[in-house]
Amino acid sequence: MQQLESHACFGGTQQVWSHRSDALDCEMKFAIYLPPQVQQGAVPALYWLSGLTCTEQNFIIKAGAQRYAAEYGIALVAPDTSPRGAGVADAEGYDIGLGAGFYVNATQAPWSAHYRMYDYVVDELPALVEGEFAVTSARAISGHSMGGHGALVIALRNPDRYRSVSAFSPIVAPSQVPWGEKAFRQYLGNDREAWKAYDATELVRDGSGDLPLLVDQGEADEFLALQLKPQLLQSACEAAGRPLNLRMQPGYDHSYYFIASFIGEHVAHHAAALKA
Repeated sequence: MQQLESHACFGGTQQVWSHRSDALDCEMKFAIYLPPQVQQGAVPALYWLSGLTCTEQNFIIKAGAQRYAAEYGIALVAPDTSPRGAGVADAEGYDIGLGAGFYVNATQAPWSAHYRMYDYVVDELPALVEGEFAVTSARAISGHSMGGHGALVIALRNPDRYRSVSAFSPIVAPSQVPWGEKAFRQYLGNDREAWKAYDATELVRDGSGDLPLLVDQGEADEFLALQLKPQLLQSACEAAGRPLNLRMQPGYDHSYYFIASFIGEHVAHHAAALKA
């Protein structure tokens, strides 16, 4: 591991590290905020998954979450959104390839050589964080857009690994929207049955996990009608009898202005579960 950044922040430190990832077979970066409470002992962690085109930097610079993490005494861990580096496959467009890993384990060439973000987030990154920092195995997960999709899918498939889950503007049904269909066809092939393992609406329908879901969605989001479709998740949860707190927020769009406006409530939601 190599430390790339360290900044004093709300009594704690905001750091960025690089390391060699076995899951992704490349060098990866992740950000970690360590609150002041680590001086007294290990703290639980909230993992944040970012959206299309993002890196580990977007969340730590724009969301303003460190203030709340310091208040509640939890670490924030934000990985990059895809593998990077020479030899890592890419494609034209912002919604496939670098910056668009979709938090799946790709099965199709050339993506399968590196694009295993699911394994990285679920297994490798937590093991690294918990082994190298004063961070416990009490975990929560959240994310935005593509990262909201990732957070929901990962929590639904691994309810024993997370205490809570939330999402901002998630792609809730990637099998039914253009962003998801394009990515899944490239990464997973044409078998739509294989796509269901990474589709939150399908996982809810199948009864995966039992964590309640918190979702914030801006009503002025430019991607709402075509790409996000939260009503599909709402219908699936109602049919499955699963708790869903879907909060439609008037006037808010898809940006980090939206995230910054409600991130304190999400951190509080996760802190309550992590310290229960």
